[in-house]
Amino acid sequence: MPLQRVRFAEEVPEVFRASLSAIRRELDVPAEFPAEVVQAALAAADNPRLPELDRTDLEFVTIDPPDSMDLDQALHIERNGDGYTVYYAIADVAAFVQPGDPIDVEARKRGETLYAPDKRTPLHPPELSEGAASLLPDQVRPALLWTIQVDASGEGTDVNCKRALVKSRAKLNYAGVQQDLDAGTASESLQLLREVGKLREQRELERGGVNLPIPDQEVVAGNGEWSLEFRAPLPVEGWNAQISLLTGMAAAHLMMYGEIGILRTLPESHDDLRRKLENTAKALGIAWPVGTSYAQFIHGLDPKVPAHAAMLAACTVLFRGAGYTAFSGGVPEQPEHAAMKSEYAHVTAPLRRLVDRWTGEICVALCADTPVPDWVRESMDDIPKIMDEADRKAHAYERAIVSMVEAGLVADQVGSEFDGVITDVDDREQTRGIVALSTVAIEGRVTGKSPLPLGQPVRVKLIQADISAGTIAFELVG
Repeated sequence: MPLQRVRFAEEVPEVFRASLSAIRRELDVPAEFPAEVVQAALAAADNPRLPELDRTDLEFVTIDPPDSMDLDQALHIERNGDGYTVYYAIADVAAFVQPGDPIDVEARKRGETLYAPDKRTPLHPPELSEGAASLLPDQVRPALLWTIQVDASGEGTDVNCKRALVKSRAKLNYAGVQQDLDAGTASESLQLLREVGKLREQRELERGGVNLPIPDQEVVAGNGEWSLEFRAPLPVEGWNAQISLLTGMAAAHLMMYGEIGILRTLPESHDDLRRKLENTAKALGIAWPVGTSYAQFIHGLDPKVPAHAAMLAACTVLFRGAGYTAFSGGVPEQPEHAAMKSEYAHVTAPLRRLVDRWTGEICVALCADTPVPDWVRESMDDIPKIMDEADRKAHAYERAIVSMVEAGLVADQVGSEFDGVITDVDDREQTRGIVALSTVAIEGRVTGKSPLPLGQPVRVKLIQADISAGTIAFELVG
């Protein structure tokens, strides 16, 4: 099943290394940055464009995985009457990167940061993305400072975005923040993150939005064997994500009002998709009551339960078909992101995603009531195509890695039989389809001598598990 990310608990096993290299060659994953790009990054790091506004008084912190160094976002929340003021500082990549310079040209080729179990392939040189532009602790950094007023119900009521100098006080990680929250020792700002996050989750449920708390899939070794384990996201990860979503929705509203921007859009899903997900739920033994919406069903899943984690991974198909819509001098006919039930824009990860530099510039201009920069207007129609290609490569990279790992985990079991459920049948050839194993969170192609029984439990034999090709195949038994 498609998963957000595969991690190895220890060093990457030798059996996977050659395949990882082959995947990178096949997908043309970039290698090291050209020398001229590195030199430009070093020069930019020494001479950023700094804003006049100084908000280093705000006690920002970052919350990320422990090994992250490309820190896009820093957070500070204050109580404001019966509501809240959310300060969200986003790394100001445009303070370092000029249109048409070597860094910009290379970033347009890459589109976004790519992740693999053994390495990341960054959008920008580490000299910037993990250094001068990153919101590292105790360092004064240029940022796009979002100030969002949130009422007692969790609804955003006012927004402003301007350039400012900020300074993060600490580089926190999710496990540590969750521990402090549970123990009652977290700062007031982090306690308010929990309050606002929960309110935003309730607002999301009420509007029918879907935000998937997808677990990481970790490959672990024990007794000489490999196995898959899910690391369920902590509650604070969801609350932190809600701040990014709040900001993205606020940005979209600014753009719609200003009639210029780049939205993240998604059409409504179709009945066939619901049928597929219902069959997957059946395969995993999860009840989906009649009349229950996607949002209600997904909000009822617990990512700490392995079957639910696998179901959440399967639900990523709800986001397939998402794209970017650029517009100017009017608004799009279909501006909504269907899974979120709202207009939405990517603005909070400019170190790792190209489009966020453009959307950030647009929002700063709209809030200042100044013209959107010419370089943004002249190139914004190109960004959806660049991002669509980057997303395609990122998804192909992820799928190839997941398939490789799953094939490796059952490679020594060719000829063995498993219980499973048929979750999909080829409309043109009904003897072919997809089987989800009942005891392992793995899907694979399956063939039979007669039409496959959609949604029914079956017994299948593993006939192929090719690590290098990343393929798994079964045949129906009996």
